[in-house]
Amino acid sequence: MISTEKKIAIHNLIEERWSPRAFENKSVGEEQLKALFEAARWAPSAMNEQPWRFIYAVKEDKENFDRLFSCLVEGNSWAENASALFISVAKKNYDYNGNPNSVALHDLGLATGNLLLQATDLGLHVHLMGGFKADKAREVLGIPEGFEPVSMGAVGYAGDPETLPENLKAREVAPRKRKPLNEIAFKGEWEQK
Repeated sequence: MISTEKKIAIHNLIEERWSPRAFENKSVGEEQLKALFEAARWAPSAMNEQPWRFIYAVKEDKENFDRLFSCLVEGNSWAENASALFISVAKKNYDYNGNPNSVALHDLGLATGNLLLQATDLGLHVHLMGGFKADKAREVLGIPEGFEPVSMGAVGYAGDPETLPENLKAREVAPRKRKPLNEIAFKGEWEQK
């Protein structure tokens, strides 16, 4: 088992990444958003398939922002205060042979991880959400067959937690928690009790 007694150094972008629910009323520029998707574009993928796609809108583009926002479930209504929203989509089959790509979600996750780190480097925050209606997203965003909506993200600058309802404010200011390393990484064989 790996000892977790002392703090292990990791890159500061990983330590600083955070998913707020409170966002400042400040626009995110088009060039900043392009940088996020450029970072995603350079992620590794099986067979260099690059099975990720993203649909995004900024708050100033009310029609498209509202269309993305309409896909979220009620519990994520706080996201209306974000500067931008996006949805991540995975291409389910390989281009070269049409067979199912069993690692498309993994590869989309790698691309999204790059996006998150780029956002952190730019002083932005992204809160990913699984609470959305995939069928509605397919319909209102025109996502074709063969592609799977996976998650949504709210992008912006961290805001004041006091602007949130009490139940969300408590979660916003709570300390970040992670499972101990010995619960997620096993040497040689499965060791979890």
